Amino acid sequence: MNPITTFLVFISIAAGLAVGYLVSPLLGLVFFFAAGVIAMSLKMANAWEKFVVLRLGKLQGVKGAGMFVIIPVIDNVIAVIDERIQTTAFNAEQALTRDTVPVNVDAIIFWHVHDAEKAALAITNYREAIDRVAQTSLREMIGASMLAALLSDRREADQKLKFEIGQKTAPWGISVSSVEIRDVAIPVALQDAMSRQAQAEREKQARMILGSAEAAIAGQFVEAANIYAGHPVALQLRAMNIIYETTKERGATILMPSSMVDSLNPSAATLALALAAGAAKEQGKPDAAAPRSAA
Repeated sequence: MNPITTFLVFISIAAGLAVGYLVSPLLGLVFFFAAGVIAMSLKMANAWEKFVVLRLGKLQGVKGAGMFVIIPVIDNVIAVIDERIQTTAFNAEQALTRDTVPVNVDAIIFWHVHDAEKAALAITNYREAIDRVAQTSLREMIGASMLAALLSDRREADQKLKFEIGQKTAPWGISVSSVEIRDVAIPVALQDAMSRQAQAEREKQARMILGSAEAAIAGQFVEAANIYAGHPVALQLRAMNIIYETTKERGATILMPSSMVDSLNPSAATLALALAAGAAKEQGKPDAAAPRSAA
């Protein structure tokens, strides 16, 4: 009983005891009878509750929220429906995916009753039915999905489950707010294989990136070599800069090739380049070189 009904029953019983003792026992019985009628007829529903009332086996109405009165014996409250959002956890063990991989999936569903009359009259136990429907829909979804899609795209799987379960529970006056897959467990052997595959993919990608970097660096070296070939002074300056960078460390002994020292002599380098150019011309034009030597 609710607090108001309890208080009224207590007052009626106390009045019945006082009247029976001071006035008449028969009059006291009237107060006791009134207390019983109040206890059976005066009901109160909270803001989130709905009372489904039958009168002589037929639906009389859905009461709540607040105080209401029913006729004792004739009226009967067959169900008290909680319309707040409820949560139900469900799972599927050793369910096979579309690519025949056994997985264990844990999920949770958020739902609420939007039609108390249907929830009370259309099905015997709507809470148990929601659990069964959720498990069945989860297994159907797993069987129609590939393992990779099930692991990577949880949001799509959640939406699919929400739609499937919502269609089945709508005739019972139940709405599904959301479905969330909490965990997808796969066999340990398959986890090791997937880990090795992921590692191989990362190594392949790393090698491809390294090869691209090497190709880019080689291109830069070729471009630098072409620039130095056309500008010998730039090559000399670069050599001097390398020597400067290597001699900045104190207390270090540096061995320098004689060719590098020679490259720092502008006159020697210019003479070597001139001789090399003359030899190249003589090899390219032998007829023109003969009269020149005869002269």
